[in-house]
Amino acid sequence: MNRSTATLFLLALAFLICEGGNPCCSEPCQNRGICTALGSDGYECDCTRTGYYGQNCTTPEFLTWIKVSLKPTPSTVHYLLTHFKGFWNIINSISFLRDAIMRYVLISRSHLIDSPPTFNADYGYKSWEAYSNLSYYTRALPPVPQDCPTPMGVVGKKELPDPKVLAEKLLMRRKFIPDPQGTSLMFAFFAQHFTHQFFKTDFKKGPAFTQAKGHGVDLSHIYGDDLERQHKLRLFKDGKLRYQIRDGEVYPPTVKDVDIEMHYPPHVPESHRFAVGHEAFGLVPGLMMYATIWLREHNRVCDVLKEVHPDWDDERLFQTTRLILIGETIKIVIEDYVQHLSGYHFKLKFDPELLFNQKFQYQNRIASEFNTLYHWHPLMPDSFRIEETDYSYKQFVFNTSVVTEHGINNLVESFTKQIAGRVAGGRNVPGAIVYVSIKSIEHSREMRYQSLNAYRKRFSMKPYSSFEDLTGEKEMAAILEELYGHVDAVELYPGLLVEKPRTNGIFGETMVEMGAPFSLKGLMGNPICSPEYWKPSTFGGSVGFDIVNTASLQKLVCNNVQGPCPVASFHVPDINDTGSTVINSSTSQSQRGDINPTVILKERTEL
Repeated sequence: MNRSTATLFLLALAFLICEGGNPCCSEPCQNRGICTALGSDGYECDCTRTGYYGQNCTTPEFLTWIKVSLKPTPSTVHYLLTHFKGFWNIINSISFLRDAIMRYVLISRSHLIDSPPTFNADYGYKSWEAYSNLSYYTRALPPVPQDCPTPMGVVGKKELPDPKVLAEKLLMRRKFIPDPQGTSLMFAFFAQHFTHQFFKTDFKKGPAFTQAKGHGVDLSHIYGDDLERQHKLRLFKDGKLRYQIRDGEVYPPTVKDVDIEMHYPPHVPESHRFAVGHEAFGLVPGLMMYATIWLREHNRVCDVLKEVHPDWDDERLFQTTRLILIGETIKIVIEDYVQHLSGYHFKLKFDPELLFNQKFQYQNRIASEFNTLYHWHPLMPDSFRIEETDYSYKQFVFNTSVVTEHGINNLVESFTKQIAGRVAGGRNVPGAIVYVSIKSIEHSREMRYQSLNAYRKRFSMKPYSSFEDLTGEKEMAAILEELYGHVDAVELYPGLLVEKPRTNGIFGETMVEMGAPFSLKGLMGNPICSPEYWKPSTFGGSVGFDIVNTASLQKLVCNNVQGPCPVASFHVPDINDTGSTVINSSTSQSQRGDINPTVILKERTEL
């Protein structure tokens, strides 16, 4: 029995099981067809513009058949892009070829994201509320209907496994597994810092809601997410942000000085309660390091603009500098951050003009699934090595004195040298923060996410046929089978973390193929990338435009530290040189009692 025949058989069987209930629970509509129940004993599949037709949208149109027949699998594309370095060096040196490939990457990825948005946690069908209510995260797939036979629709067990059992058996670290791609802690903390301008779940309302005012790169984590907070952080002179000088260097002001809310426990002294755009960034020194660097960069760019435009007032200097920093951020994310995690030999390029003649919408909504898949807690080591000091979680959390005692130079150098953990493959979440993974599972269930395989189909990947196909080994596969009963019942978040990693990769296939479309659509859908904004005048002329177009992580650091500039990289300089690479190999169990989860639960749930 081939795969398509087996799929139709299962659909028919599932429909029989569902008889008398919601027939859409069996996900009868394939290839992004939309199911509408017709009472309790019938359904209709809307195949409009899917490229398929038939009762279940399974018969391809002729052009679709050709396209699908010729299209390489994601694993084939990944193999080609991560091998044949000499070939890609030639491609990278030929501008029109590099531009053509980059344009294809942007379009093919971005078109997988619905724009305008379609669903949210409370509306599994198109509605004005799902479109217009910005307090919701949007959804890539509608929630599993509440009247289904099982939590995942019609397959799997009647009850999902205990989240604590799941975490302890499959997610919690036994021994630190370093990332084979050589990812550094500079990457890990950048991921935390960057994403929390748009991942700000409002847990008072529930995990389906966001507190973020914007749904993209707006640098609210630097400037605050409302005007009142922004104004308290501003100096109102020469466009600059408020700051303090310690040991001759610029650091954020204190909470006492600016009177804004920050999340610090009582034991943190007032002198170390730094105030920045995001209220939770006092949590770990890595976040405050980046907050300090961007504060310095903002004020530096203000000085550059002031010299070119001495007649500009404070407001124009501030607003233009913010646009420049947004541009710098997107440039660094695409050409340094995404470049590293992709592992591609093809050099990614930030050039908004590549899309100017394409059908592309300059708007974005953050999806809750994007928020969930970004819970990369396995990146964190068991302890943090800065210069000659090892900090446990208890010593590291809410300890901003680490930033001033070591200085930005030493933090950058130390975090560049220390390797992060592998995300995929299971059993690599530090014991000290495994409860955050448990909360992630619980929140996913509140939002009734569809299965990992459902999301694989949604993002043009072949669903896993067995538990061993998913994990690439036997032991965890057997545990998954015992807990879930059927591979189509494996939940999204646990599935992403136990999925077999790509060869020498930090992630599995699903994480990359799902995450990349959300990421690139959010970055290129930013207003500054539109034809009306992407011109020198938006950024204060050629000087400001040049700052954006030449931005890099290394340049950002070098422009904002005193003395010799340390190497700043998302990749450990030499993973084979243990003299310059910190690999933490202690067991996580020794760290489990280091911190009180109730103190930092709110901050860590998303970080």
